Amino acid sequence: MQSVSGIKSTHREQFQAEGAVFVAPGRVNLIGEHTDYSEGFVMPAAIEFATLAAVSARSDNQVVIYSQNFDERVEYDAGEVPVTGRHHWTDYPLGVLTILRRSGIEVPPFSLTINGDVPLGSGLSSSASLEVATMLALLSLTSAIFPLQEIARLCQRVENEYVGAQSGIMDQFVSCCGAAGHALLLDCRDLAFRLAPIPEHVSIVICNTMVKHSIAGGDYNTRRAEIEAGADIIRQHRPEVRVMRDVTVEDLARWGSEMPANVLKRCRHVVTENLRTVGAADALESGDLKTLGRLMAEAHASYRDDFEASCKEADILVELAAKQRGLIGARLTGGGFGGCTVNLVEAPEAGQFADAMKNGYLEATGIQSEVYLTKASAGAHAI
Repeated sequence: MQSVSGIKSTHREQFQAEGAVFVAPGRVNLIGEHTDYSEGFVMPAAIEFATLAAVSARSDNQVVIYSQNFDERVEYDAGEVPVTGRHHWTDYPLGVLTILRRSGIEVPPFSLTINGDVPLGSGLSSSASLEVATMLALLSLTSAIFPLQEIARLCQRVENEYVGAQSGIMDQFVSCCGAAGHALLLDCRDLAFRLAPIPEHVSIVICNTMVKHSIAGGDYNTRRAEIEAGADIIRQHRPEVRVMRDVTVEDLARWGSEMPANVLKRCRHVVTENLRTVGAADALESGDLKTLGRLMAEAHASYRDDFEASCKEADILVELAAKQRGLIGARLTGGGFGGCTVNLVEAPEAGQFADAMKNGYLEATGIQSEVYLTKASAGAHAI
């Protein structure tokens, strides 16, 4: 993680004020993809890559935000902040301010410095990390107190209402509630969760395809619409079905023929992915890494074939991983259409695994991958 003293110093240089600092991690999803907005199950882990936010109150009527990553400073009169996103990095901190205001929380004028090392467009949730760090920072200027679960919901609203991406709750939730050394099995229906320990001898190795994606793009929203269309069809036979979480494998076998082929495939992915995700948490808790690896492989095949959200570069990385010593499981992680693969690897083999992945991917594609070794980290907090 980047330097806390560094962001304090930068904030002081920019604003001639001492800033309180907050941190929120990115995340990698071990299994459970595109299930969250159907109130299903996901199992992410917070990672050591994170966003830092330094904040201080202002005596004028300005909202001023400086990004170290982009070396860009924006200023608004507090009453003239844009009410919708404009496809700029400021959408996320300004969205946090807007959603707090819509929730009846008055945030005083402020100076905010942000800096993150979560790779952008990689499927490791740089946006949720930025939202959560900003939310903690701005709430510190008010008298409002929210539990972490509610902070996650507010940040989800930033994505849905301000940025325009119809994402679920997973990214913000694990950024808020992640725990060191654990994956987090989240029931997206009621936000109940349990922590599943990741053994000390297991490393998380993340391989970046270098293919960028944006969840605000059309593919994500199209997939979500297809899943909702499938739930509508099942609901005609089972009125108690609200979302795809309520649909069973047997329902798809009985009524799936009424769906367009692409809708059936999307629904089959979600229904079976929920089963795999709960099974993966059980496997972690019992130390059954062989079963965990099998479930991750099945999850990638489903993501590739039924959800059609993989890409040739991600498939190459997963195939390369299967040939390496120490692999426990590998799959594409994140919103899809690019981004990263997540690999669980025996820790003594992790360094050699990373080198082999870089070399093999370069040979196969001509692309220099970035490979990140990390552990499951703690969730968002003040520093």
